[in-house]
Amino acid sequence: MSCSFWRMMAGLFAALVFSSAAGAAEPAIIAKARAHLGSEGALDGVKTVHFLGTLATLDPADPQKEVRAKMEIIFQKPDQQRIVATTEKSTEVTALDGYDAWQRLTDGADPTKWRQTLLGGDQIKRLRANTWENLSFYRGLERRGGQIEDQGDANVEGVACRKIAFIHSPTIVFYRFFEAATGRLVHTMTESGGTIREQGEIVVKGIRFPKSIVTETKTAAGKMQTVTIHFEKVMVNETLPSSLFALPPLSAR
Repeated sequence: MSCSFWRMMAGLFAALVFSSAAGAAEPAIIAKARAHLGSEGALDGVKTVHFLGTLATLDPADPQKEVRAKMEIIFQKPDQQRIVATTEKSTEVTALDGYDAWQRLTDGADPTKWRQTLLGGDQIKRLRANTWENLSFYRGLERRGGQIEDQGDANVEGVACRKIAFIHSPTIVFYRFFEAATGRLVHTMTESGGTIREQGEIVVKGIRFPKSIVTETKTAAGKMQTVTIHFEKVMVNETLPSSLFALPPLSAR
């Protein structure tokens, strides 16, 4: 599995949950969507979220072959993220620590063989947006310089929805379709045309998290690729060391 594949996946993990802006201009559906997920106290009290699960997709190089990876995904306020994808061939860690981000690929057969790279400005901005999305439960984006735009009524496969754009920047936008009656998140689209759907639920400390997410994106060759992540465990508000997110020394083995 290539570095570019996992870099693409890191950009999609925002699918897991949430965002928006507080204040008088907040669309009414936001309060309903938050209430669907949990109480105000439970949502506002989240400091860290830690997911364990399995990723499954078809190998872009061989559509007859399924690729599976063990996944560990951590988000911690204010701006820390760590994603570990492990297959038989390799372990890839992508991490954000404030305004720094890095990626480290280690050979599965020989841990002394590894490659480490620093991520660029655009990638850091997306990781910061993803981290905030997964910890803020649809509220507070304007305080980070973003914007929320109510784009009116929409119909998603027969479900009456309200379409809300969460605009982190002109190149980082999440369009979320909330069921008008309940506030349930039905569907998400990204600015690049990717789609994200949540399925099932795991309830932890009074908060609903998805049991699985299914993403569809276009590959560089123009073909659609479907990736499914099944979550086996979700942990909230663990005490996690900052060293998990810090750039490892290049001499580390």
